[in-house]
Amino acid sequence: MTLLDSFIWRAAFAGVGVALAAGPLGCFVVWRRMAYFGDATAHAALLGVALALATELPVAAGVTLAALAMALTVSAATGRTYAMDTMLGVASHAALATGLVSVSFLVGVRIDLTAYLFGDILAVGRGDLLVIYGGAVAITALIAWRWDALLLSTLNADLATASGVDPGRERLALTLALAVLVAVALKVVGVLLITAMLIIPAAAARAVARTPEGMAVLAIAVGAVAALAGLAASWHLDTPTGPSIVVVAAALLVIANAGAVLAGALTRRAGRAGR
Repeated sequence: MTLLDSFIWRAAFAGVGVALAAGPLGCFVVWRRMAYFGDATAHAALLGVALALATELPVAAGVTLAALAMALTVSAATGRTYAMDTMLGVASHAALATGLVSVSFLVGVRIDLTAYLFGDILAVGRGDLLVIYGGAVAITALIAWRWDALLLSTLNADLATASGVDPGRERLALTLALAVLVAVALKVVGVLLITAMLIIPAAAARAVARTPEGMAVLAIAVGAVAALAGLAASWHLDTPTGPSIVVVAAALLVIANAGAVLAGALTRRAGRAGR
């Protein structure tokens, strides 16, 4: 018997794989204030599920295509008629509602909507692990390759342009990475919680990190701990696994910020005592 024969170990590996993909990407989402953009992209996943089931495509392929189409559409339409937050609000809720309606029209197909909305990490199979780690490696490789350009365009778009970096191209790279992450994380935390796993670990890491690279590594660590601890809590307390993972991540965020505040207070006290 191997580790992958146990559904608990498969679930644990799946959670760590999502953390590996979401950590560095979540840092850029936090830095660029793209939380609503991530939400709209994630909510398009249900449309992708309906598309995949209707056309007999792999679910991961349908979800990636739908998420990418949503992200590109919102990016193109923003600022022409409505402000960014308005467009994202409309796109996010319209995509979720349209996905739910579309799924209901599928004839002869039984779908567990709860699994798609909140994840079903305990049902992850070997094929799902291949998708998760394939996506995680692709996202990590893309961000590592474009790290300096992404960071420069995030800090100052004008400076990036002057340095020969196209901010639009870097934004497109992030859009592609977000679409892949949605497909990767769908089975683990579901449509409604994907953005939480992007934002919360990165926000927790931001409270204690000293460099962008350090923040990315810490975000992966926080996400992995949240996935494993949430899985364990769900097993022992009989709670929904996806939401349990997010609750643990939120608790880690509170702890990180409390620790940062305490460390700052102790540093100031030591500074005053040394005068």
